[in-house]
Amino acid sequence: MHIDPLEKKWAQIVLAICALFVGIIMIDALFHGVNAPSNVETIDSAKLHLSEEFAEDNLGVQVDANGDITVRMVAGRYSFFPKKIAVPAETKLTFRWVSIDVLHGVHIPMTNMSTMIVPGFVAQIETSFPKPGNYPVLCNEYCGLGHDHMWSKIDVVEKDQWIAPQISSTGVKE
Repeated sequence: MHIDPLEKKWAQIVLAICALFVGIIMIDALFHGVNAPSNVETIDSAKLHLSEEFAEDNLGVQVDANGDITVRMVAGRYSFFPKKIAVPAETKLTFRWVSIDVLHGVHIPMTNMSTMIVPGFVAQIETSFPKPGNYPVLCNEYCGLGHDHMWSKIDVVEKDQWIAPQISSTGVKE
């Protein structure tokens, strides 16, 4: 089998360009901390309202005894719940997302926050917001006719101005 030298040269150039792109992607992922999801946790989407963690009163921002901040949100046609939350800037946050119906995606522009929310699984992401501002939360997976109205809002405030939500003695957020 004879391969023309010019074809061989172009094949080498194409392979070199592919290797360059793969190298750039791997280096970028390494330096920006981009990882495949590793938290595989299942949940019954039909019984979310009965679960302790994702009951309506437990959604939103919570601070545990160690000072760790967890944000629990639910995606459902055609909204994210709760619609608006406030979190501190420059603080590690753990987001836990579940879907009550179909596949959704969550994307927060101008951040590294983007994930898929698969029914029956808990999507967990750790991130922080470097500066205060208003950040929209958008669904980036088509989920039906109301998809373009599916949004939520995160208000990021200065760390020293953020007021942590208080839990009453009955266990309800105030």
